[in-house]
Amino acid sequence: MTMTAPARHQEHELDRVEKPTALALVVFGASGDLTARKLLPALAALSEHGALPSGFSVVGVARTEWSDEEFRQVAVRAGGDHSPAWQKAVDNFRYVSGEYGHPSTFAKLSDVLGDLDRTVGTAGNRVYYLATVPDLFAVVAKGLAEHGCNSPGQGGHFSRLVVEKPYGRDLRSAKELDKQLHSAFEESQIYRIDHYMGKETVQNVLALRFANSIFEPVWNRRYVDNVQITVAEDLGVEHRGGFYEHAGALRDIVQNHVMQVLALTLMEPPVVADAQGIRDEKVKLLRAVMIPEVNAVSSLAVRGQYTAGNIGEQAVVGYRQEDAVDSRSTTETYVAMKLAVENWRWAGVPVYVRTGKRLPKRATDVTLEFHRVPHLAFGARQARELRPNSIVMRIQPDEGVCLSFGAKVPGEEFRLRSVGMNFSYSQAFGGVTADAYQRLLHDVMIGDPTLFIRTDEVERAWMIVDPLLKAWAEEETPLSFYPAGTWGPHEADLLLARDLRQWRDP
Repeated sequence: MTMTAPARHQEHELDRVEKPTALALVVFGASGDLTARKLLPALAALSEHGALPSGFSVVGVARTEWSDEEFRQVAVRAGGDHSPAWQKAVDNFRYVSGEYGHPSTFAKLSDVLGDLDRTVGTAGNRVYYLATVPDLFAVVAKGLAEHGCNSPGQGGHFSRLVVEKPYGRDLRSAKELDKQLHSAFEESQIYRIDHYMGKETVQNVLALRFANSIFEPVWNRRYVDNVQITVAEDLGVEHRGGFYEHAGALRDIVQNHVMQVLALTLMEPPVVADAQGIRDEKVKLLRAVMIPEVNAVSSLAVRGQYTAGNIGEQAVVGYRQEDAVDSRSTTETYVAMKLAVENWRWAGVPVYVRTGKRLPKRATDVTLEFHRVPHLAFGARQARELRPNSIVMRIQPDEGVCLSFGAKVPGEEFRLRSVGMNFSYSQAFGGVTADAYQRLLHDVMIGDPTLFIRTDEVERAWMIVDPLLKAWAEEETPLSFYPAGTWGPHEADLLLARDLRQWRDP
């Protein structure tokens, strides 16, 4: 069957969103990859669908020596084939070249912002986006505060700071970064971004749970045997070997993406599904997650690293052979761990999470596997293809939900097999949805913090993974290896096998 691209007349999510008030968006790190690959295309899409205000400008700030016109050309190219509205918006873009820690950079920025208020009508409202390396987050925040940019301009109503991940390297550094940012901005002004939270299906976890009476009664320890979260990538480290050597899978994925998905999946129903209600319940859930003891990490977690193998029919090198990677590196590209949530709803239900690079396919799934029936009246031969019932929430790439249950296989012989009842978001709903950065940029411009990470969420997530970092730094847990194109090291299978369970592969 031939698939065709969506027609241009299809309704797009961005056609229905609230238009932000006038503002200037200042991007630090404007000459970098994130700006060109994610931020500018997202802004172009917002512009195409009329979701940017008339009084709008982007001010790029970076060390690269560009003129206003050179930055505008970059913006036009990054925006691709978009409407004349984007071309018109780009005409108001400005650029400031300078060192991030130098007072002259912020003095020039302040002058440019004042000029945009007068000439473009940005109305004194500011959003500052930190798309720099993490070491510069506090430096930029301090510079903005010292030049009065942490407050709105004349007649403005808001000044907001968007901080990319990683937010610290461990609990201590995250607390220190919080202290530095809070000396320049109030917590209500800080928007910690995690693009996973902008994905449509992550948010639909809330709809599945709290808008349907058939699921909530079984969403607890009485019916759920175990929970599994898989974040799999078929890619390696690509050209980010230097970055990955200092990050690893635990910092890159588990501390942020996995913990956010876990919290949404297992949290209690909020009284009101607004920013405070949802974020309060996420924090309560993370506080219920037991923090592992350092000396117990080896029995609760597995760290792995991919070796040479095949992804499909393509041969790929091992992690240690990647560019900018130490040939004796012990950095993990795979993590599996067992968590326990000690509250009334989930006590006794193990939560298994895993993430890895160079796995067979790209997929993010959340699975709730239910208890088996108390007595199976059918013989072992009849039921050998029967697995426990489950609900699988597919977050990417084929967003949807699958309910697995047992059914009789057609034929004279009585034989049971697990089958899936599949729901696909793309098939059920017409139109086109916004991507993560489009949605999150729009939310920060209208001042909706629901999908952004609060400081107590960050701190609690670091508290959960910090013992693993310490144990691995002390070489308490051996590094396992797995060939690229497999589902991870054998030790990860044993983590569940000890509990008489097994992973559900996407």
